[in-house]
Amino acid sequence: MQVFTELSKNPNLSIALGYFDGVHLGHQAVVKSAVEFAHQNNTKSAVITFTDHPCCYFWGVCPKYILTKRDREKKLAELGVDYLYELDFESISGLTAKEYLKDVLIKYFTPKAISTGYNHNFGYKKSGNVKYLAQEAKKFDYKYFELPAQKLNGEIISSTAIRKLLASGNIEKANSMLGYNFSISGTVIKGQQIGRTIGFPTANITYPSEIIDLPFGAYSTNVILENKLYKGVANFGIRPTVSGKSASLEVHILDFNQDIYNKKITVTFNKMLRKEKKFSSLEELKSQIRKDILTI
Repeated sequence: MQVFTELSKNPNLSIALGYFDGVHLGHQAVVKSAVEFAHQNNTKSAVITFTDHPCCYFWGVCPKYILTKRDREKKLAELGVDYLYELDFESISGLTAKEYLKDVLIKYFTPKAISTGYNHNFGYKKSGNVKYLAQEAKKFDYKYFELPAQKLNGEIISSTAIRKLLASGNIEKANSMLGYNFSISGTVIKGQQIGRTIGFPTANITYPSEIIDLPFGAYSTNVILENKLYKGVANFGIRPTVSGKSASLEVHILDFNQDIYNKKITVTFNKMLRKEKKFSSLEELKSQIRKDILTI
């Protein structure tokens, strides 16, 4: 997948429109629609999106994301997208729906097809929507596909709903809506190294500041290291038992004893085991970690 940050002439594409934070099952349906049309019609697919969420421009504050920019790119590439355009939202924010369609989408991409979600809006003051895209399809000679809401047990899947689930610790339901397990990637750094003194050494990584915060607590996880999968128990929090001050993510990898400092790992979250608490002693903490391991 080729990634662009500026518009360029690239005609006859099948394009998907949206921000796609999380690339959840609803987003996947939109992207797959564009990719499948491209395959069936001997052309290429593209996702047209923005570097930052439009809320960053309108409200001056960005939402906490579900995926880092790099991980969003990776998920879109896995869906078979040929081109990804990550545009600066501010540069097109003043365009009306008519101007955006004609002077951006048609001018640069002359799309053979456009796919969006059922609630897609665009243009100045959200002047454009799915009805407008359907209405203009014949005029500009493109097929338009409006993808319906994807649901889980009757509940609409959305980035907002997933953020709320993650923030409340309902990892399993969030994962079901995502279609994959929520994860954090990072380079292993040195911590206080207290875990190894009680028999449970941990790999510490920095929790990305732009990502939605999970509740402080212990989690059942998997750890991906050099394309190998391991089970793990992770703690995200301030480690009150050892007088920690700043939040950190540390994971004890089961049946593992290697020096992995400065190596990149991905921690995927399966479920929340318990909330973080202050134990009366390291021995009590050690006993609880044993119990945590038995539950995964």
